[in-house]
Amino acid sequence: MIITPLLVIFMLVVFVLLFLFLKTVDKRKWLTFIISLALTPLVYFYLAYPFINIVSNYHHQKYFNAKTWVEKPALRYEMIDNAIESDTLIGMTKAEVEILLGKAEWLTWDDTNKIGDTNRWNYSLGIEPGAFTDEKDVIEITFKNNKTTELRTYKEAIVFDAEKQN
Repeated sequence: MIITPLLVIFMLVVFVLLFLFLKTVDKRKWLTFIISLALTPLVYFYLAYPFINIVSNYHHQKYFNAKTWVEKPALRYEMIDNAIESDTLIGMTKAEVEILLGKAEWLTWDDTNKIGDTNRWNYSLGIEPGAFTDEKDVIEITFKNNKTTELRTYKEAIVFDAEKQN
């Protein structure tokens, strides 16, 4: 385990809160101190730390990898920031993008022609972990003259199969 300043601060906060709570139960300070000292790691690692991980939406960032993109589509959100920042896809042709990412999962709807726009491809990036996540991330790749010109991420509501049937 790596001891970081944040870990120390959180453990001190848990210790103080336990000490203050146990002081109301028993007036013997030495016993309250020992019990607080023993319970602090348990309360922190079994209550506080899991709660922090559930509520926060932190996720690891990975370098873009075409093989992982195709094999593990649920983890695409971890790679997309690197692909956007490094301009990996900008300037590529449709054929090159299809080799890297696979066929477009869907096309952006063009209202004027009432058909999918073949110059705007969409790929699902997966769902970021978190307790209150109700949207999935999506990337739209825009082509002009058969070359990638823009990558745009947006969020889309998660719809489950049972909800579609109603």
